[in-house]
Amino acid sequence: MGSFEKYQKRRLRSSYFSVVISIALVLFLLGLLALLVFHTKNISNHFKEQYAINIFIKENSSKKSINKLQNTLKSKAFSKKIAYVSKADALEIYKKDIGEDFMEFLGENPLQNSIDLYLNANYVMSDSIQKIEKIILKNKIVDAVTYDKSLISLLNESVKKISFWMLVFSGLLSLIAVVLINGYLRLSIYAKRFTIKTMQMVGATKRFIRKPFLYRSVKLGMAGAILAIFALVVLLFYLNKKYPNLDLIKDKVNLSILFIGIFTLGILITWLSTFFATKKFLNLASDELHV
Repeated sequence: MGSFEKYQKRRLRSSYFSVVISIALVLFLLGLLALLVFHTKNISNHFKEQYAINIFIKENSSKKSINKLQNTLKSKAFSKKIAYVSKADALEIYKKDIGEDFMEFLGENPLQNSIDLYLNANYVMSDSIQKIEKIILKNKIVDAVTYDKSLISLLNESVKKISFWMLVFSGLLSLIAVVLINGYLRLSIYAKRFTIKTMQMVGATKRFIRKPFLYRSVKLGMAGAILAIFALVVLLFYLNKKYPNLDLIKDKVNLSILFIGIFTLGILITWLSTFFATKKFLNLASDELHV
């Protein structure tokens, strides 16, 4: 008899562990998606700010004029950073990328000195760049301004599409999360349906019967939520170390709201699922328990 009780306890602990892991996994995925939604702007801004406008300088422009142009560009609101590329540096980059040295048959370097202008994310739009181009071309030492127009349109369209589908996926995953957690808890209560009915037959009230189930499920929800939050924190610190430019842990307010939301959701889903599951079994007739 003792060995059977031990077996039952081990089985019960294993069942609870499975429920906690399942809750944690679902809440972790939900939290991960919420993080992506929160940081969609940061991520899109990061990629936008890798985009550069190439400003080619006229031959025989003085060093003083070039420095003045760089300082002027740095002072503009649209400027994120600038990088001066001399014709000698451009030649080395060309040789590295193409694998050929055209100096061998041309005898001179036909490339121009240039400035790579990286824009703040808010200005990486076709209309804004056209205005910036006109401003830059007014400078007498600027020979030409080039940029990939099709890439700008593609980048902005991609950001809009990704944002839309992430919101759709968030709603879908939230629904799946509720269904999965509800399913696990209903199964654990289903295994106790005879106990519930026995307690009811000896005069226990519905509230009295339901209370320990609600208490246990809320504890499981809290444990799953804490596990999910811990996993998200570890992931955030890892990603922040690898991609510091994304500032993933900078917004403490949103992160606090997210973690409180995950914890609350873990409690709310488990409480509601248990409440309605016990309600169903409390209202079953004795001959329906075997169904």
